[in-house]
Amino acid sequence: MPTPLSTKQKRMAEALIASSNPQWMPASQSSPDEFIPLAEETGLIVPLGEWVLRQACKDAANWPAHVRVAVNLSPAQFRSPSLTHAVISAPADSGLSAFQLELEITESVLLTDSEAALATLHHIKGLGVRIAMDDFGTGYSSLSYLRLFPFDKIKIDQSFIRELGDSKDCAAIVKAVVDLGSSLGITTTAEGVETTDQLDQVREHGCTEIQGYFFGKPLPFSHVEKLLRKGLPSQSR
Repeated sequence: MPTPLSTKQKRMAEALIASSNPQWMPASQSSPDEFIPLAEETGLIVPLGEWVLRQACKDAANWPAHVRVAVNLSPAQFRSPSLTHAVISAPADSGLSAFQLELEITESVLLTDSEAALATLHHIKGLGVRIAMDDFGTGYSSLSYLRLFPFDKIKIDQSFIRELGDSKDCAAIVKAVVDLGSSLGITTTAEGVETTDQLDQVREHGCTEIQGYFFGKPLPFSHVEKLLRKGLPSQSR
């Protein structure tokens, strides 16, 4: 759940999916790292991804207006002809403001037919939906994509955050990404913050938001809603 460092106020929840039914998914494949590739291989990722998008919008529709919901899009889902319709209809059907929806992509989405992908991104952004580049720094051409498309957010991959205390190189990379985001007017989120030392370092480097177990582990929707509304009655709808 990304939290702005300046206020420590929770501003977003990221929708996650996990299998809990051993009848159709063995325990060894209950992790998203296991069943998401399987869903992509079988072609189920498109209907599954659309269901997640619609359910996330429905769940977030009654959250405080300043809180957004983030949904990850797989490359296969992004290439689906039904994507734009789903992005338009999911918030509209649920009553969620488009400005409260944030879609996260990795640069693998842009590796094939980048011209068409960029056109789709511009269309979605024109609807008021925010676009975030996830796992920033782990690919090949992230900087060129920042030049081609005005991302709202870049999420610094947790592999860099994890090594902050031990690697000067990682610290230099995080600082460079934060400075780049600041210059371009892009929010920077440090992923995988788990310790006080990591929090202090990302704060020192100027990250806009943090995400990680330091502030909370994944929770069921009912717990998230209670957490968001606790102490914020005046900001609730």
